[in-house]
Amino acid sequence: MAPTPDTEHPNKAFGWAGRDTSGLLSPFNFSRRKTGEKDVAFKIQYSGICHSDLHMLKNDWGNTTYPIVPGHEIAGVVTEVGSKVQKFKVGDKVGVGCLVGSCGSCQSCADDLENYCPKLILTYSAMYKDGTITYGGYSDLMVADEHFVVGIPDGLPLDAAAPLLCAGITVYSPLRYFALDKPGLHVGVVGLGGLGHVAVKFIKAFGAKVTVISTSPNKKEEAIQHLGADSFLISRDQDQMHAAKGTLDGIIDTVSAVHPLVPLLGLLKYHGKLIMVGLPEKPLELPAFALLSGRKLIGGSVMGGMKETQEMLDFAAKHGVKPDIEVIPMDYVNTAMERLQKADVKYRFVIDIGNTLKASKLLNI
Repeated sequence: MAPTPDTEHPNKAFGWAGRDTSGLLSPFNFSRRKTGEKDVAFKIQYSGICHSDLHMLKNDWGNTTYPIVPGHEIAGVVTEVGSKVQKFKVGDKVGVGCLVGSCGSCQSCADDLENYCPKLILTYSAMYKDGTITYGGYSDLMVADEHFVVGIPDGLPLDAAAPLLCAGITVYSPLRYFALDKPGLHVGVVGLGGLGHVAVKFIKAFGAKVTVISTSPNKKEEAIQHLGADSFLISRDQDQMHAAKGTLDGIIDTVSAVHPLVPLLGLLKYHGKLIMVGLPEKPLELPAFALLSGRKLIGGSVMGGMKETQEMLDFAAKHGVKPDIEVIPMDYVNTAMERLQKADVKYRFVIDIGNTLKASKLLNI
């Protein structure tokens, strides 16, 4: 008889899972592996909700394995370490992001870019090395190889740290790699959501100027007064876009809806860089002339390697970079998903796992 999710490993676990493309989550009993010699086990305190969780719950990308326990913005406190673990001890504050495994032998892994490993293992709805399915952070405990665990600095609260493990590294990594992290530069951010608002904060912490580019005029006050952006452009206002032509050194584009790229390329100086981190469902049009007239580049980036993720957390703690979050109880998660679908959140939901998951289990919600 084949093992079920609650019997395939020795340690009982509890979380909330989706069972089908409805996307609805409900209580779920499953199991975690025992703590191996290089593993770190920790009690999950907070788990951020990423928009990709919603896509995966509904199998929008066609690669979901049900039942699915989402969550790859996970923060908690270490309860046990394996005999060969060197970086962590019981009581440490730690996190796990989008990855829990990679091959360890390819060039990407050698270059600390595990996120580009062809055999990377995602934190949930993926097959682990032992042939079992990975389950994410909407749950009470986690066991992960220490290489894929990061330390959360003391100056960074666990609830605020959680979204940095996906949203934070997703924008930090390209800003660093494409050299848009220098004082005096002028960088644009397209979209003011979970990723975009963190990008604004990192760019300001780097000492650069920020222009937010959005289709929503009502976000201008928020962008400038609350987040500290230097200017705001309505992307549908041709006069505003024309007046700003050739003013930006680079742009981080966080939008996942289909949108025109040529107006954005027009905002760049020569040698400017447009970096895509959103995932539009359909291909975007790219007339070549918009690139040729200024030796401009379009690049892309996804997540970040483990070394860079730790660097990002340390930088965030040092410079006070914290995402704007709305902390919710576990039993609110389905409502949160509905609101997320409508972009009704400023700017990231974080589930209070430590204080509310157990209550949902006792009440059998």
